[in-house]
Amino acid sequence: MTRHPVNASRTYSQKVFEGLTERLGSAFSALRAKGRLSSGDVDEALREVRLALLEADVHVGVAKTLLDRVRARAIGAEVTKSLTPGQQVVKIVHEELIATLGGEAAPLAHASKPPLVILLVGLQGSGKTTTAAKIARRLAGQGKHPMLVAADLQRPAAIDQLEMLGRRIGVPVFADRGGKAPKLVRAAVKRASSEGHDAVVIDTAGRLQIDDVLMAELSEVRHAAQPHEVLLVVDAMTGQDAVNVASGFLEKAELTGLVFSKLDGDARGGAAISAREMTGRPIKFAGVGEGVDDLEVFHPERMASRILGMGDVLTLIEKAEKAWDEGEAAAAAEKMLTASFTLDDFLDQFQQVRRMGSIGQLLGMLPGAASALGQVDVSDKDLGRVEAIIRSMTPAERHDPKIIDGSRKRRIAKGSGTTAQDVNGLLRKFVETQKMMKAFAEGRHPIPGLATPGRGRNRNRKR
Repeated sequence: MTRHPVNASRTYSQKVFEGLTERLGSAFSALRAKGRLSSGDVDEALREVRLALLEADVHVGVAKTLLDRVRARAIGAEVTKSLTPGQQVVKIVHEELIATLGGEAAPLAHASKPPLVILLVGLQGSGKTTTAAKIARRLAGQGKHPMLVAADLQRPAAIDQLEMLGRRIGVPVFADRGGKAPKLVRAAVKRASSEGHDAVVIDTAGRLQIDDVLMAELSEVRHAAQPHEVLLVVDAMTGQDAVNVASGFLEKAELTGLVFSKLDGDARGGAAISAREMTGRPIKFAGVGEGVDDLEVFHPERMASRILGMGDVLTLIEKAEKAWDEGEAAAAAEKMLTASFTLDDFLDQFQQVRRMGSIGQLLGMLPGAASALGQVDVSDKDLGRVEAIIRSMTPAERHDPKIIDGSRKRRIAKGSGTTAQDVNGLLRKFVETQKMMKAFAEGRHPIPGLATPGRGRNRNRKR
């Protein structure tokens, strides 16, 4: 399995919707505590939900439409006759939030005759150039042979940036610094077709939706490209103005979808909820970091679950499949069962976990973990400290930690920028882990009184 390193800092929606998740959690806790719900209870909870949405920069019209739908269902029979009315209201909010976000993931269009042409538009600084490379990278990973087109002739550095990104991901870039954008795009599509490229991703110049001259030029570029997809790249940091931007481009560029960039930043996330509802166009991708691999398909159901603190196990599984090598995982499992797991093995598995993303992000994908994260300080710096300690050991020390005496601990601590106490703590936890693995290998459950099924002498024990 091919593995690509994952930017460990990315936090798709976990950080973006942190405040919204917390406020909604408080509102729903009050509902769950009640055995029966009156219309007043529902109204009080929905007022809290409304405030949470507005604080998250959700457009006021979108918030009102969403809550009107929720209230119509929440005071109906499906709640009043439910044995768990509080849970039923949460379920309704979840379903209506999914509908607001688009219902289901929207795939890219299919070109009956290649190449598939994707035109990226948006404001200057929204992340179009990086997004173009990310989409090309994703298409290449699916077995396609894309070509990038540098049609942003307003900003010379954009061409240099796209060419650099193209070299990094192994995708050719078509550019003509002295040409006109419509002519360049027409020539690029023709070249792609003749050279066997089955996808073309076009980066265009940033422009304001209210600039009639530049929007007229964009119309010419669109006519020249005859794209199957026109994707508006929206900076998630834009806030409520994202609705105005999206509406302006929708009218003049015939958008087919949206891409949100910088969803790993400090934005409050309302733009993603608002733009889909206001434009009627699906969100197709979410940019979750600066790396070329940091682009994810936008799944409304998964996003809604994460906003409501329900986790996102499917995305967690997908991350694991990308980051973990099956052969190495099988070998590690065998070592665990034979109790021959060393610090070298631990370091290798540790690095594979870190390739999946930050620990805070991964925990945020587990159902119920959002509330726990508010009480537990999960720091990637602590995990980096563990890696530094192991890397400061010699091969012999990693293989047999028993030889690590006081002087070795001081050397390891100095080399890793930690303390001898930190080294002691890591070694103690590793020994405990080895003991647990040995117990499983011998068929004994590490918790007294419980047996491990299917292994060792406990397998045929009489009851």
